[in-house]
Amino acid sequence: MARRTTTPPTDEDFEERIVDIDVSAEMRTSFLEYAYSVIYQRALPDARDGLKPVQRRILYSMSEMGLRPDRGHVKSSRVVGDVMGKLHPHGDTAIYDALVRMAQPFSMRLPLIDGHGNFGSPDDLPAAMRYTEARLAAAAMAMVQSIDEDTVDFKPNYDGQETEPTVMPSAFPNLLVNGATGIAVGMATNMAPHNLVEVVAAARHLIKKPDATLDDLMRFIPGPDLPTGGTIIGLDGIRDAYAKGRGTFRMRAKCSVEQVSPRRKGIIVTELPFNVGPERVVTKIRELVTAKKLQGISDLKDLSDRHKGLNLVIEIKNGFIPEAVLEELYRLTPMEETFGINNVALVDGQPRTLGLRELLQVYVDHRLDVVRRRSAYRRRKREDRLHLVEGLIIALLNIDEVIQVIRSSDDSSQARERLMEVFELSEIQAAYILDTPLRRLTRFDKLELDGEKETLEGEIAELTAILSSEDKLRKVVSDELAQVSKTFGTPRRTVLLESSGITRNASVPLEVADDPCLVLFSSTGLLARTTDASPLAGEGDRSAHDVLVSVVNSTVRGEVGVVTNQGRMIRVQVVDLPTLPPSANPPSLSGGHPVSEYVTLNPGETVVGIGSLDPDGPGLALGTAQGVVKRVVPDYPANRDDFEVIGLKDGDTVVGAVELTAEDHDLVFITSEAQLLRYPAVNVRPQGRPAGGMAGVRLDGGATVIWFGVVDPTRESRVVTIAGSSTALPGTQIGGAKISDYAEYPAKGRATGGVRVQRFLKGEDVLLLAWAGPAPARAVSTVGKPVPLPEELGRRDGSGVRLTHTVAAVGGALGASGGEPASEKPAPSEQ
Repeated sequence: MARRTTTPPTDEDFEERIVDIDVSAEMRTSFLEYAYSVIYQRALPDARDGLKPVQRRILYSMSEMGLRPDRGHVKSSRVVGDVMGKLHPHGDTAIYDALVRMAQPFSMRLPLIDGHGNFGSPDDLPAAMRYTEARLAAAAMAMVQSIDEDTVDFKPNYDGQETEPTVMPSAFPNLLVNGATGIAVGMATNMAPHNLVEVVAAARHLIKKPDATLDDLMRFIPGPDLPTGGTIIGLDGIRDAYAKGRGTFRMRAKCSVEQVSPRRKGIIVTELPFNVGPERVVTKIRELVTAKKLQGISDLKDLSDRHKGLNLVIEIKNGFIPEAVLEELYRLTPMEETFGINNVALVDGQPRTLGLRELLQVYVDHRLDVVRRRSAYRRRKREDRLHLVEGLIIALLNIDEVIQVIRSSDDSSQARERLMEVFELSEIQAAYILDTPLRRLTRFDKLELDGEKETLEGEIAELTAILSSEDKLRKVVSDELAQVSKTFGTPRRTVLLESSGITRNASVPLEVADDPCLVLFSSTGLLARTTDASPLAGEGDRSAHDVLVSVVNSTVRGEVGVVTNQGRMIRVQVVDLPTLPPSANPPSLSGGHPVSEYVTLNPGETVVGIGSLDPDGPGLALGTAQGVVKRVVPDYPANRDDFEVIGLKDGDTVVGAVELTAEDHDLVFITSEAQLLRYPAVNVRPQGRPAGGMAGVRLDGGATVIWFGVVDPTRESRVVTIAGSSTALPGTQIGGAKISDYAEYPAKGRATGGVRVQRFLKGEDVLLLAWAGPAPARAVSTVGKPVPLPEELGRRDGSGVRLTHTVAAVGGALGASGGEPASEKPAPSEQ
């Protein structure tokens, strides 16, 4: 076998194939071709139908596939494959991304695709195309309506084997309604969605008055209407965009400040800016809180669900102003975003920046052309049908002659020619008569044909009138737009505001000011604070509910201690307490909160009073049921939330805890055997917290202290005692009450027995309640309702006057009250 040899190529052979090209010219040409392809075939929408080529091809392919709203869903991969194989050879990812966006209600103001499955969220990607299904939405049918009636031009596809529409008929202004976004080469578009009802109203106004100004149109379209709702702040940028095609506006989340718990307020977020998801907001807030760049937030919960929609709950710490925190959230998080409008779209194949009036005018002109071409097509079709109907009518009127002509003809061609000659028919009419079955040539069909002829003539006349009159053509377009608006219109979702309504400056601090206030504790176990530290009234309104057990001077951002009958003091933040209105004088604590919301008590533990935790403040005076007295040195630990303030003996409990503001004030004990002992506080030396105190009052066998407090001997004060039987059930006795002058009781030495405060009558052997303090005295029931007391002052050792109602507690304008432990009494909700 002969070996084949080849001659190696020489340099001359290569030189013959080399073409010298200028690099800069080649780059310029190639780049321009690429830019042209991106601008016209991929990135920018057409101003007439508002669709990019890939969107238009998806809608057209799905329409051709018969995926109407009344049909079942099909796999998205099937749609993507059909679009890619026939019309859009740029990859399945781009097609599926466009299909998904047209199905997302948070991306499109009026979705064009009805998706079934996971089509994503503002934070998450959709499922793969093999898992989702799709069909055309009802609004998409309006986009492709009458596309087969020669309303738009068609062009060959990329390989010349198929045709595709150059634009959709578009029964509504899709570009303004759904907006558009796209990045081309050297230019980009970013158009905001609008409300269909408003856009249609503006378009109809422009149809009626072609010389309408921008101000006229903005009366119908005041601003964008975003799919996710929210609020648009500042309208100047919107007007700039409507006038020149470019402008910016700020989008804000829709928020409200509400009471999210009995003790805390919170910010409820129900709508977010366009293209902002809740996870993005939550992540940003947590980052800022962790980095300590955002203060005042104690908790963040995403309670969104499919039924209630978006629901972010941002809990605000007490002591922070929710409105100020909200302003910080707007400033630092995606809860406020800027939207830049850039209305770039293709007009006659050229990219242009359009204002609102130009956008509407382009659409109106397109729609007028669509309806004109549709009307001409329909008239042409009806004229063709009328021509055939007239031929059939001639045949029916001369049926015998027609049959004779056909039977005597050699073939169909001769029959057609003879029919044309004998009855003066056209070739089309003659051929149609020959093709018509004999069953159609009955007398009844003659009546039907006459009716059809009349209908066709009327429709042709109507279509001719539309084509010959510009006013009628405009009316048809306007009426069709009104019908679309009625079918698909929805209320506006986005609120438009000229300004934010909240101006953050030095006068609006983030935190609540640390102003002076009074902390109040009532006999029904309620805690509250006043708006300032001004003294409470001495007389006041006797109809006010409840009486005060303790009144403590503090500041809004300070702390107080709650003292229990087990000798514990529990730390409470003043800022957590509800604020009473300044008009309450004396304050009615019906707006207070139960102490159980702020402290956790052991079984059988009750609250007997409150005191200041300030180390430089007044000390605390305590009295126990076994007659022990103690003045506590205010060296409270700063790193503990609860601690002991007295070492109690077994079986002993604290019955009173009062702040001692001056050492010349009296410490007062009232026992169950109706004995009162008073002596100056200077007689008791202060002790540290672990100490057990010292003997305060001498008790006879079986007697206990029922009330302990502090009284200023320089003020006019009263002593109130209520006697009853020790054998009766607690809370069931009405008892006999006596009011006496505190000055009648002489001071005695510490640890003595005191003097008698009330003489028992028949059936009385014990004091049920007692109190001493500044006049006037008040008595309340278990639910805080006022109970009348005797008006006359009784003798020091006199007997009482029977009451009309059971008394649960006694108190005064400023001082402490006595009776049953406060925390055991019902809350105001039982009133």
